[in-house]
Amino acid sequence: MKIIDLENQTDLPVDIDALEEIAQSLTTREIELILTDNASIRELNQEHREKDKPTDVLSFPMDAPFTEQSIFGMPLGSIVISADFVKEKAKELGHTVQDELSLLFIHGMLHLLGFDHESDHGEMREREKEIIEQFHLPSSLIVRTSH
Repeated sequence: MKIIDLENQTDLPVDIDALEEIAQSLTTREIELILTDNASIRELNQEHREKDKPTDVLSFPMDAPFTEQSIFGMPLGSIVISADFVKEKAKELGHTVQDELSLLFIHGMLHLLGFDHESDHGEMREREKEIIEQFHLPSSLIVRTSH
């Protein structure tokens, strides 16, 4: 069963099956994944985080109480990724667009699941590293998440 609802507003090619495999290893709940451009993600970043600049990934957990989420099968939340950022970083770091997309998707998923690298003690980074290794993604992605 598919749990990712993909809205690709860009020309970025997506291996949705690879992302589905990652998502299903972490949750059974539906996830909305939106791929957009730097201009659109910049607006969202300004509106929701008061940061007037584009970013790579934003996560919007569903705010319903947990009991309602499980009773009504509500989505876990939404992940918005900038395709512009994915292309730039993949080129800069020498790995594939899909690898970069997978990394940002993992990062977004962990935020939806309640992890927060800005306030934890490395737990989110450690979990990211485990998932990157589990799905045989390039080790260059692990190095990046350790900063």
